[in-house]
Amino acid sequence: MKIEIMQGDITQFKGDAIVNAANVTLLGGGGVDGCIHRAAGPELAESCRDIYPEVEPGIRCPTGEARVTPGFRLPTPFVIHTVGPIFSDSPTARNPYHPGELADEYTDPELVLAMSIASCLAIAEKLNLRTLAMPAISCGVFGCTIKKFVEVSKTIVASEDWKLNTLTFMLFQDEEFEEFKQCWEDIG
Repeated sequence: MKIEIMQGDITQFKGDAIVNAANVTLLGGGGVDGCIHRAAGPELAESCRDIYPEVEPGIRCPTGEARVTPGFRLPTPFVIHTVGPIFSDSPTARNPYHPGELADEYTDPELVLAMSIASCLAIAEKLNLRTLAMPAISCGVFGCTIKKFVEVSKTIVASEDWKLNTLTFMLFQDEEFEEFKQCWEDIG
């Protein structure tokens, strides 16, 4: 599988699917999640509501899992939604306001992040997708560092012979893009 690291707006990616760093409701939120929902149109939230019933009150996608919907108004036919963990030990992490976003105290957030990434790749394989763009899941307000995301991503990418042709890590902000590129080169 070829790895690309690009700077840009993930909602403009022209490939088979993009990954949404979602919250457990799957109904939109801030950051990447909000941008994807706005670009896809209201049909995306309606689809999430219709396709995925709540597995617990307020939870359509538990942390560490992934779900897939059509892309609607996006240039990609599919959106793979995943909920990464909140890294509660990070000073930049927000407090969880949806039940289930914070992995319980016995769960290692790095393990849950690995589950999120692997779940997205498994859905892409099941759908026979060739190209996938992924943001830095759990970074930003969920408190994961870019370095930690890169470490976990590299481990998951190397863990199997994934059938994707290209996995593109898409970063929006200049600083995150530069840090991601440097970490990817530095981490063996």
